[in-house]
Order: sequence, then C-alpha cells, then structure tokens
Amino acid sequence: MEYQTGLLLLTAASIGFFHTLMGPDHYLPFIAISKARSWSIRRTISFTTLCGVLHVLSSVFLGLIGIGVGVALNKLEFVEAYRGNMAAWILIIFGAAYMLWGIYRSKYFKQHQHPEKGPVKKLTPWILMIIFLLGPCEPLIPILMFPAANNSVLALTLVTLTFALVTVGTMLTIVILSFYGIRVLPKMNMEKYVHAIAGFTILICGLGIQFLGI
Repeated sequence: MEYQTGLLLLTAASIGFFHTLMGPDHYLPFIAISKARSWSIRRTISFTTLCGVLHVLSSVFLGLIGIGVGVALNKLEFVEAYRGNMAAWILIIFGAAYMLWGIYRSKYFKQHQHPEKGPVKKLTPWILMIIFLLGPCEPLIPILMFPAANNSVLALTLVTLTFALVTVGTMLTIVILSFYGIRVLPKMNMEKYVHAIAGFTILICGLGIQFLGI
C-alpha cells in the first residue's frame, strides 16, 4: 500500500507539473495582466495563488461529489470537458473585449497619466477568477479514483495536496520568473499598447484551449 501511495504521489506531482507547464492559460493571463496593471510582485503572487487554488479545488469538489454518489469516470470527464469549453469561450470573449478596449485606450494615451479607475479595472480580476473557477483540471479526476476505490482517505488527501501544491507552485514559479524577467529586458516605448497586448495574449490562450486543445 505504501508503494502504491508513493507511486500515486509521484504521478500526481508529475501530471500537475506538466499539465501546468504545457497549459499557457495557467500563467500567461497573470503575466499579461500584472504587466498591464502595473501590479506589485506581492499582488501578482496573491492573485495567481488564489486563482490556482480555485482552479484545483473546483475539480476536487466535483470529483469528490462524483465519487460519493458513484458517478462513472466518463461522466465526470464529460462535465469537466463542458466546464473547460465554457472557460475557454469566456477567456476568448474577455481577451477580445480587453484587446479592443486596449486599442481604443491607446488612441487617447498620455505619457505618465494617472492609473485608470473604473469598471474595467475592477472587473478584470473577477473575470479571471471566474475563468479559473470554471477551468477544469482534467488529469486530477482519474488520479482521485484509485485511492477512493480503496477507501483510503489518507491517500486521497495526499494525492490532492500534492497535485494542488505542484500545480500552484509551477504557476507561481513561471509567473514570478516572468515578472522579473520582463524588467531586465530592454525598455521599448510600448506602454500605450500594454492593455491591447494583454488582451491579445489572453485571447490567444483561449483560442489555443478551444481549438488546439493546449
């Protein structure tokens, strides 16, 4: 049993890492929004962590409910796929709208202007939170099934925590490295287009998820 649990934890960690690394939607939106909104590293880390935890917990919650009522794996995966489809379209719509707003804003941009206020600034974090709440962690459901089938609460808890920690940890590592990496790049006069670029980045992530399955 200890060998099986160890193997499950290694599997959970590996899948969590590669699932996050190969899914740019797990980190590019935070990098883009952090740059566009001139967020501090503390705020960037806090918001990325919150969205990452919501992302994992929503699938854990669905998986545990499915396990509790005896829902078959293929049905749970269908629900996860539906949630993923919704999240991708919201990402596409939000990215396109944000990009268009950024283009419109660039026409009236003034150097060293005061940080903008209003509904766009307030809505952006909430929309990203909703996207990550809806966004599925498809690989997590099958991993949860094995310890659940063996009635091992400890193994189920360890697998969930391992997957969550590795997933959020990988998100944070990429976002933090990018946060400081962007600062050491040569400065270009692109400030007026930063919101349009952020929206385009988010749009590309949504299109990639929806049509390329990344």
